[in-house]
Amino acid sequence: MTHVLPIRVYYEDTDMAGIVYYANYLRYIERARSDWVREIGIDQLEMKADGVVFAVRRVEADYIAPAVFDDLLEVRTWATSIGPARMEMAQEVWRGDTLLFRAAVTIVCIAASGKPCRLPAKLRSLPL
Repeated sequence: MTHVLPIRVYYEDTDMAGIVYYANYLRYIERARSDWVREIGIDQLEMKADGVVFAVRRVEADYIAPAVFDDLLEVRTWATSIGPARMEMAQEVWRGDTLLFRAAVTIVCIAASGKPCRLPAKLRSLPL
């Protein structure tokens, strides 16, 4: 199941060269993951109240082509593997038919103590 989030590039997203500042791609994919989690029925505020939050453990990113002001982008997100305590995700940013950015992201859950804990059951039971 691939989740798609449209994102418009605003002036504030760009650097002095007029292209999307590299760190903003990480913000885009974070928004897309949050939207995906909400869409599958997981309430992150409820999780936090229970003392559990998601954390990014690892990101491997490839910057392929630049996006510029006013581009309409599409962030595509899907899970590639889900275990008891961690999830691997693939994310891509596209402008039309052009792939601009790709990332492999490892997500874990941590308790208020900072120790790892199990992913929510709704995530662990998702078909890939």
